[in-house]
Amino acid sequence: MGDKVVPGRAVADVDGEVVVFMIGMRINRLWAVRSWLPALLAMPPMLKELARDRSSGLLGYRALGGGPRLFGVVQYWESREKLYAYASDPDRRHRPAWAAFNRRARRGGGGVGIWHETYVVPAGAYSTFYSSMPPTGLGAAYGVTSGRRGAHGAAVSVA
Repeated sequence: MGDKVVPGRAVADVDGEVVVFMIGMRINRLWAVRSWLPALLAMPPMLKELARDRSSGLLGYRALGGGPRLFGVVQYWESREKLYAYASDPDRRHRPAWAAFNRRARRGGGGVGIWHETYVVPAGAYSTFYSSMPPTGLGAAYGVTSGRRGAHGAAVSVA
């Protein structure tokens, strides 16, 4: 995701459905470092692995903050099938990290919490709008085009 501002109005240049995956963790007990530190450190290598492999299906992502105990990432995927294929592939980083997390969680007594949500949004059921912004969100994942009314953009007037 770049910092170069796209002047004027823009919308995400998306055709078809959109797959959004959100994942995060919460440190429930700060002193339970053995529970939360491995979970925190597992995500960056997964994102690097996915970014290096254009065929993985990951189109883009953005880290989210929520305070000193909350961490998250929103990801945009080509398809739910590619997301699930990555998650279940024993030769990729996610599957072993997930197994290790579950082993630690059984011993850790809730020192860290994790969550994830997957949304498959049908074509035409989403709206994007950017005004004098660098590509962000779906616009960063798919690219942007000049703002207009229609399936890709919000019917919004900017003064």
